[in-house]
Amino acid sequence: MIATGTGEDARLRLRTPASVDIFTRILTHGPIGRIDVGRQTGLSQAAVTKTVAPLLLDGIVAVDRPLAGAAPAGAAPGRPVHPLRVVPSARLVLGVKVNPDEVIGVATGMTADILHVLRRPLGSTSPAAVIEAVAGVAEELGVLLGERAARLIGVGVAVSGDVDAATGIVRDSPLLGWRGVPLAHPLATRLGVPVRVDNDVRALTIAEHWFGVGRDSGSFAVVTIGSGIGCGLYLNDDVVSGAHGVAGELGHLPLASLDAICVCGRRGCVEAVASSGAVLRAVRAATDAPLLTLAEAAGLAREGVPGAMAAFDRAGTAIGAALAIVANLTGPDTVLVAGEGMQEFELYERTIRRTFAAHAFGAAADCLLVTRAHTFEDWARGAAASVIRAAVRQEF
Repeated sequence: MIATGTGEDARLRLRTPASVDIFTRILTHGPIGRIDVGRQTGLSQAAVTKTVAPLLLDGIVAVDRPLAGAAPAGAAPGRPVHPLRVVPSARLVLGVKVNPDEVIGVATGMTADILHVLRRPLGSTSPAAVIEAVAGVAEELGVLLGERAARLIGVGVAVSGDVDAATGIVRDSPLLGWRGVPLAHPLATRLGVPVRVDNDVRALTIAEHWFGVGRDSGSFAVVTIGSGIGCGLYLNDDVVSGAHGVAGELGHLPLASLDAICVCGRRGCVEAVASSGAVLRAVRAATDAPLLTLAEAAGLAREGVPGAMAAFDRAGTAIGAALAIVANLTGPDTVLVAGEGMQEFELYERTIRRTFAAHAFGAAADCLLVTRAHTFEDWARGAAASVIRAAVRQEF
C-alpha cells in the first residue's frame, strides 16, 4: 500500500460532461477567464460559473490574480478579469517508465509538474520482478510525498509494445519479452490505488497534447528515437489508440533491407536499422570493435570513420522515409522528434530531413519537424499524464 486515505476520497469529482470539458480547458490552458472558457467550450458564461462553483469548493480550481492588459471580447469595460487555474497540488499522480534494465518513477501534480524522481535498477524482466520493482518505486515515492500521498489519484505505468490500456494487459512487448502479461490489476491490488498501464509513446503523446507542443495543435505526431522507434498520433481531437490498441508503430514499417532482423522477429523493420541498439551493432561490425559503446560509436561517426557514418546514414534514411509516410497519411501540422537517441541526432539529422523532403507529398512537406532533448523522466511524466487524462475523463 502507498498510503491510507487514497482511493475514493482523492478522486476528481467531475459529475457532468460540462464539468469535464471546463476542467480540461482550465487545466490545459489556464489561467483562463470564464468568458474564454465559455467561448472555447461552447457553453454560456452562466453555465461556466455554475459548473466552476463546486470545483472551487473542492479546491481543485482557484481564482488567480486579475489579468493584466485589455479585457477579452465580451467582458464588461473596466471590469478586471479574474482567471481560473487548476491547483496543481490538489491532486497528485505517480508515473513509472519500465526499461529492460531500469525503472524510473516520478511524482507530479495535476499539471504534470515533476516533484520527485526515483531511478532503480531492474535485474530481471520477468513479470514478477517488474511488478515488484514498479511497486517498490511507487511506494518509495509515496514515502517522499508523506501526508500528501493521500491526494494520489492513481499510478501510471509506461511500457514499450502493444498495450491494452483498458484492461491493463501488456499484449506484446519485444523489449521485455512479454506476451499477454496482466500488469494493472496486480499493481493496483498491491498499491491500493488505481493503476493505468499504457504504451510509452502513446503516454508521451498524451503529455504533449495536454501540456506540451501539441496543446494548441490541430494534429501532431511524436516520434521517438532510442532503444526503439515509436510514434504517437493526435488526430481528430484525440490521441489515436487504434481499434485493437495498436497505432503508430513506426518502428515496424518494412522500410529497411530484408537482411536486417528486428527484435520483434520480423525482417526489414525501421527499428532493425535505426534503433540505438541496431546502430551500435552495425558500427561494431563495421569497425570490428565488439566492446564499443554507443557514445564511442557516435564519436567514430563524428571523426568520419566510414563504417560508423554509414550506420547512422542508414538509420537516418529509414527514419526520414517513415516520417514522410506519417506526413502523407495523416497530414500533421507538427512532428516532434524526441527520445534518448537525440544525443546523436546531429549525425543523421541531415539525412532524415533530406529523405523526408524527397518522399513527403505536396503540402505534407510543410509539416514542421521539431527536435527536442529528452530524458527517461519525460517517459515517466507521460505515464503520469495518462493517469491525469483518464481521471479527468472519469475513466477510472
